[in-house]
Amino acid sequence: SYSMLIASQMEPTYARRVYPCFDEPAMKSIFNIRIVHDPSYVALSNMPAIDVSEMKDENGSLWTVTTFNTSLKMSTYLTAFVVCDFDYVTRTERGNEIRIWARKEAIRNGYLDYAVNITGPIFSFLEDILNISYPLPKTDLVALPEFGADGMENWGLLTFREASLMYIPSDKFISRKAMIALIVSHELGHQACGKNSWFGNLVTMNWWNDLWLNEGLASYFEYVGATFVEPKLLLDKVFYDHAVQPVLREDNEIVRSLSEREDNIKGSFSLTSLFDSITYNKGATITWMLSGFLTEKLLIKALTSYLKEFSFSNANQDDLWTHIQMIVNAQDEVHLPATVKQIMDSWTCQNGFPVLTLNLTTGTIRQEQFLSKRNRKSTDSNNNTWIIPISWMRNGSLQPLMWLDKSSKVFPEMQVLESEYDWILLNVNLSGYYRVNYDQLNLKRLAHLLENDPKAIPAVSRFQLIDDVFALTQFGYVQIETALELTKYLAREDELFIWNMVLSNLVPENLESTLKNYEVYPLLKKYLLKRMLPIYHYYAGFIHKHIDALEDDYFALAYLEKLFATACWLGLQDCLNLSSELYAKWMDNAEYKIPILIKRTVCCYGIAVGSDREWNFAWEMYTRTDSTEEDKDILLSAMSCAKESWLLYRYLQYGLSDTLFSSNCTSTVILNVLTKDIGHRIAWDFVTENWPQLSERYGQEFLHDVLKVMGRFVNTDVQIQELQVFYNATLEEDEREATTLLLEFTKSENIEWRNLLNKVASWLEKNVDD
Repeated sequence: SYSMLIASQMEPTYARRVYPCFDEPAMKSIFNIRIVHDPSYVALSNMPAIDVSEMKDENGSLWTVTTFNTSLKMSTYLTAFVVCDFDYVTRTERGNEIRIWARKEAIRNGYLDYAVNITGPIFSFLEDILNISYPLPKTDLVALPEFGADGMENWGLLTFREASLMYIPSDKFISRKAMIALIVSHELGHQACGKNSWFGNLVTMNWWNDLWLNEGLASYFEYVGATFVEPKLLLDKVFYDHAVQPVLREDNEIVRSLSEREDNIKGSFSLTSLFDSITYNKGATITWMLSGFLTEKLLIKALTSYLKEFSFSNANQDDLWTHIQMIVNAQDEVHLPATVKQIMDSWTCQNGFPVLTLNLTTGTIRQEQFLSKRNRKSTDSNNNTWIIPISWMRNGSLQPLMWLDKSSKVFPEMQVLESEYDWILLNVNLSGYYRVNYDQLNLKRLAHLLENDPKAIPAVSRFQLIDDVFALTQFGYVQIETALELTKYLAREDELFIWNMVLSNLVPENLESTLKNYEVYPLLKKYLLKRMLPIYHYYAGFIHKHIDALEDDYFALAYLEKLFATACWLGLQDCLNLSSELYAKWMDNAEYKIPILIKRTVCCYGIAVGSDREWNFAWEMYTRTDSTEEDKDILLSAMSCAKESWLLYRYLQYGLSDTLFSSNCTSTVILNVLTKDIGHRIAWDFVTENWPQLSERYGQEFLHDVLKVMGRFVNTDVQIQELQVFYNATLEEDEREATTLLLEFTKSENIEWRNLLNKVASWLEKNVDD
């Protein structure tokens, strides 16, 4: 049943490899496409087929010729074709036929039904809010078994990775649906909405340096559209969690702004590198901020007029600002401190983002670029300022929006009183793209408030308050103790997405073993478990009794695993028992399904608590031919959770044999064992003993991975010495230099870590019984 498939991906500059053209987004044309193909296949392109005929070649073989209607005027990177033997499901929405194509068995099993049912409603929703009708007669969506992106917005012929469109009806959980809704709605945002079709397709950026206008606007509407078809997804939480928080974590390391000058890009970036978190997430976040201070009503009105004026042509970000300015000038409810262009350029033309530092005794707020302590000194000259909208609340009630438009400013209305019940919270519901550094006085009051009445602060703001303080700690603005003070209230925190963020800050996955430090671990265990029990028992109840009740809890699907894994790692007996019990059920009956929400944890701790019987069962399941990729991955890491050293050693030996594993699994096996607290010594001995064989098979890169991981475990100078001796014996001279640097770095990191752990330990000691 071997079948072939051809699909194109022209963005950013591959159209020139398919047909001769001036392959630039600003050069638009109409296209006449005709495809000659095998009669057992169907050909698709941007436009509907207007003629299908037959022809014979000189050998007398029969071919089909499919001719497509002339396209609308569009950029080369949006032309597309697919030749496949797929089936489709179809719906008609407002006279526009929508078809979703996929492998025949996927269509037969109903895997594309969810996608086809939401595509029409999202389309109509976007048409209605933007008040622009979709200009093409048909829309095809194709699910490709292999595809480099999640989706691509070719006009009228959208291509997707299979996983981005397929929903298995027996999978009741909303997280799969949410992902499909987000991706479909993102690509439709282009079709319909804007810069490409609507964003992107209808109005295209002049050049790739304004790509964010396409992707940022489409990303913004992706959330609006997805939460429209899946109202159980809470827009602000999902948006914060998916778009804002990840890019705040990245935007200080990537040195480029949203809208770079063309010559900057031509000189230094490959175009594909522009398709990153800055373009998508920062673009969406800045649009969210814009919508916040303009109001959504005015933003949509401006976008509609922008789309109408630039239909079928090109624009740059200034054209958008001009349209928004016209709308702002024509009304008198919203007042801005500067022109739209001045405000928005401060966000799109500068790298990074600001941190606001408050002094609430005087009401002073100052801004500076958020940089780590090391980089801050070197860039004093670079005194960037942003024009910053500040939404804020005082003692629980929302205050009128303020603007910070210079490097520092006094806001008399923000001075706090003596009373400890007078508190202030900035950037409510994340209306702005920045972090906040509160003064000690206000932080004490906020910590106090969290302990007495956490719900007085909206959930997204609680998330942000704590995440900001941890980021400020990491970047050297505040001490770790400050962040720890804000975790005291956690026994009253029932939001899983907040717990997830706190745990990823307190127990980062790559540092679990470092935290097993004999001083910190017992204190952390006592302190955290006491606070985790309420939320842990709440969710464990569902796992025991009726897990289906969690199917609409989006964050349970995403984050329950981290909560359970931490509880088991801290040795919570109930969690260990639950893992053995569910794992034993699976051993009794291979058809039993461990709940996917916590399967990784259950397998790991089922094996950790068990003996070789449990381990051997995992191995047997791993080697079964019918086990899925996901299961194999889970088991591969679970087998390194064994607590008996001989099992780990045997696992590593299995890893060496060519017959048992594909070779790329071996390095995964070694790295999995290395990261476990009892495994790292065993794995290190194994690597040094088998070095000739390993280095021949994996070469340098593998050693670097091992060294990086090892570096996290060398706590003493003696161990560093030992590594150095090994490198000197095994490495070529030029490689030695790099690894010596790595070791030096490890040494200084270790000193920093040890200081940090000491601080954490002494803080925990004082607060563990509170």
